[in-house]
Amino acid sequence: MSSRVPTVDVFRPFEHGIAHNHFSVQGEPPERRLLAWRDRVGHLIDVVPSLSALEKPFQASIDRYAVNNLVFTDCRSDLLVLERSQARISTDRVRDFVFHVFLEGGVENVVTRTSQRDSTPAPASILALDLNQAIRMQRQACRVVTFFVPGELVQKVFPDPEAIHGRMLHASMPLVTLITEHVAALSGRIASLSAAEADGAIREAAELLVAAFGRQAGLNGDTRAAARAAMFAQVRRYIQAHLTESDLSPESVLNALALPRPTLYRLFQHEGGLGAYIRNLRLRRAADELVRYSHVTVIEIAYGLGFKSASDFTRAFRRAYDMAPQDFRALASRRLQSR
Repeated sequence: MSSRVPTVDVFRPFEHGIAHNHFSVQGEPPERRLLAWRDRVGHLIDVVPSLSALEKPFQASIDRYAVNNLVFTDCRSDLLVLERSQARISTDRVRDFVFHVFLEGGVENVVTRTSQRDSTPAPASILALDLNQAIRMQRQACRVVTFFVPGELVQKVFPDPEAIHGRMLHASMPLVTLITEHVAALSGRIASLSAAEADGAIREAAELLVAAFGRQAGLNGDTRAAARAAMFAQVRRYIQAHLTESDLSPESVLNALALPRPTLYRLFQHEGGLGAYIRNLRLRRAADELVRYSHVTVIEIAYGLGFKSASDFTRAFRRAYDMAPQDFRALASRRLQSR
């Protein structure tokens, strides 16, 4: 008879309408704990274990609370490297906006499409993610509370919700202390709340988080911000409508919409510039089409999205995703077949 203690994974709906799940790796043999954690969170993000990490004891647990369409988790874990790749995104349908609030520890070495690395010396206390975009990060040994937030709530402050991806707040920034105290209090009392109370408290915390990132980005608080939001939405609609045209460029956008050049460039500064924004939209659509339309050649997809040559497309794709388009398609295909 085996003496192994089973992994703790308990689902229990509270009487007052909140669904609760608790998971811990404590019952696994030490050499299996990191892999058990990877299996548990693998529906959302990939754990990237090193050989040395697999050889070390690993501790992690998570409590997940769900009420209506909101999800709130409270997690404790040792150091982890986490990645959500574009190949992964192209083969699943997870599209939430996520806010990580670190009550202990933090996150560092954050790599996104438009920001190669967080160069600040102190780990971030709060991290915002759009799970429709790639991310790689190192999470310290930590306690982190995570909010899964509807896109419409983010869009109230960010006219382009995707722009929040990879943004970070550090402990020295305004509102961070207030937010972490509020979140810690919520975590301590959520089990005793009614479903309506929990829904309101989670939404209140989510709105506070979005407002803090909006203030950091200068997107809320005055009439000029509203005007910037309207202009951004106008430019974004134009780019989406003309994305497949090879002559789409910052100059063509300027000429078509008659916007001041400095204003237009400031609007897309957080995306690395307007040219980078156009290129990255094309590459993301190309990644999606490489998976969805396996019968269409790479060159047809490239020309269909406005790239002027196969070599230009391949170089841009490799810079963005660290692999050639053909390799990306093959990797995504293997992922789909392994389901």
